Amino acid sequence: AQWADSTLFWAAMGYNLGPKGAASMFKDAPAGTAEAFAKDRGAMRAGMPRLPEADATAAYRSYLRRLADSIDYSPFLLGDAPCVADFAAYHPLWFSRVRNPAMAGIFEPVPQLLEWMDRVAAIGHGKKEKLDPAAAIAIAKDAMPAEVKDEFFQDEHGIALGSKVTVTAESFGHEPTEGELVAASRTFYVLRRTDDRAGTVHVHFPRIGFILGKADPS
Repeated sequence: AQWADSTLFWAAMGYNLGPKGAASMFKDAPAGTAEAFAKDRGAMRAGMPRLPEADATAAYRSYLRRLADSIDYSPFLLGDAPCVADFAAYHPLWFSRVRNPAMAGIFEPVPQLLEWMDRVAAIGHGKKEKLDPAAAIAIAKDAMPAEVKDEFFQDEHGIALGSKVTVTAESFGHEPTEGELVAASRTFYVLRRTDDRAGTVHVHFPRIGFILGKADPS
């Protein structure tokens, strides 16, 4: 799932948002939409080099073949039942097939992936109710986060639990999140944050792909 949600994603986006893909995606959009989108994504990338379209396409084709090989003998990527790997891999492919169908020709050598996508899509989204942002924040403010269980504490940084820290993505969206470190297990961090709008919340981050550091004492 980690692989599917990182390298596959970047290859897919490099392919989908090359000149041909971008022209198709924004052809009917209001004036300025493409420029605003590029500015927003540029800020999120924070100087991270962009994979050239040719390299992204080659990588994407390779990943599609690897995914296709994974379903040669089972209906889902890791066996007979769907799991997080299927959902993580599905969304970049969905972008090519559904959101920007002008780019769907890349699936021609791997038609079995389209059958797999149909199986994943058939799972659906469960039952959902609309909730506006203000109501969601109000619910958070009226609730208290669950107590952090006695997770194994893995200290790689010399930072004690209870310290003020920041967690920042290493490659995409570099805005740091500041809070009190209440857990640092083998696989994730948990920060406790409190503000006037949402009250006290626990924010979870995976270790892989994120950087932990001490907060600026100022």
